[in-house]
Amino acid sequence: MIKQFLLASAALAFTGSALADDNHNGSYEDYTLIHAGQVLAIPGEAVESEQTIIIHDGKIVGVEDGYLEDDEATIIDGKDMFFLPGLVDSHVHLRHEWSPTSRWAPVTMESGDVAFEAAKHAKTTLMAGFTAVQDVGGPREIFALKRAINQGLVPGPHIQAAGSAISITGGHGDAHGFKHDLLPHLQSETVCDGPADCRRATRQAVKNGADIIKITATGGVLSNTNAGTGQQFFDDELAAIVEAATKMGRKVTAHAHGKDGIDSALKAGVQSIEHGTYLDEETTALFKKNNATLVPTIMAGMTVVDWANNTDWLPPNSAKKALEVGPQMQDMARIAYENGVTIAFGTDTGVSQHGKNAEEFTYLVAAGMSEMEAIESATTIASKHIGLDDVIGTLEPGKYADLIGVDGNPLERIEELRDVDFVMKGGEVYKTP
Repeated sequence: MIKQFLLASAALAFTGSALADDNHNGSYEDYTLIHAGQVLAIPGEAVESEQTIIIHDGKIVGVEDGYLEDDEATIIDGKDMFFLPGLVDSHVHLRHEWSPTSRWAPVTMESGDVAFEAAKHAKTTLMAGFTAVQDVGGPREIFALKRAINQGLVPGPHIQAAGSAISITGGHGDAHGFKHDLLPHLQSETVCDGPADCRRATRQAVKNGADIIKITATGGVLSNTNAGTGQQFFDDELAAIVEAATKMGRKVTAHAHGKDGIDSALKAGVQSIEHGTYLDEETTALFKKNNATLVPTIMAGMTVVDWANNTDWLPPNSAKKALEVGPQMQDMARIAYENGVTIAFGTDTGVSQHGKNAEEFTYLVAAGMSEMEAIESATTIASKHIGLDDVIGTLEPGKYADLIGVDGNPLERIEELRDVDFVMKGGEVYKTP
């Protein structure tokens, strides 16, 4: 097992890429060497055995053959472990975790309550091996959490955040299920109607701090309304949002279940689709034509079906939609994969429990992916999808030292990723066995 911070007894000079770093001034006391039994440095490429991962100043310096040693370096013994880049979840909601009382949160939780709960979930996510996430829909506190993590005030993954979603009046993302006189106080400032107002809402989201624009192109399961799961924005509204976002340097991702809403969003220039429940082969052609990405969130569908069948957590409107939507999602992912759609790993965690994000891997493999392809979806593909592939996603020189270790080989048994034993982010060790 790993023996953290064990100093080597033998002193051998660094070789290869370590020598390319001229900042050591004759001393390697600030370097970390991980002796790795197996390393998947670049998902999609070959696994290497008996390697040393060289880390300095929070970044990867290189991955070298053999077990390099230096009496001034920090040595981490992982000779019996399998290492790979930190995982990326492209669809989370750190602000909450669904429960029977979740619907009361908007009228019971103070801003500080929301922030502290989000910080708790961020740490849980990091400890599960997810060193980066995209939070696609939540309150402004998510931006404060992102700043706090970046400043080292609290532990958590890298965060790309949308803030509040762009929604229509009465649609998924608007406030529902409360007294009429309360609803105006709960409505988001990014609810909009008509092209001009939707441009305003998009600009407001960017002003609030959005890294990506999230829209609710169709109805959704957990909104307490019987408005269905079909298209909700008009085509001219979708086009206005994409145009406004593009002019302000932002991409657009769309929550979308119904085929009509998925197709319209893709035609409008949306770069990715969250869920994609009712896509078909015709829709997959639109994905490829527009170089768009699908984030399937299969486990969210499975989770809400379980609630509808076994709990009273959902109001009747939501329970009905859960039983319609959830069973479709596994087959949806299979259709997308078989037709060559680019798939980025995402879970909609916050619906499911934080820390269990890796259960999605099992569903992706069931949809036809190989274990390697599933890992690629959560590393090289997801890091590009959230716009951080220049600094994360692989263990290449110059990238952040974000990596995880497991006892078994996830290429032989993907479930190994559900029990991550070692977590490092930015060169700092957060978890050891």
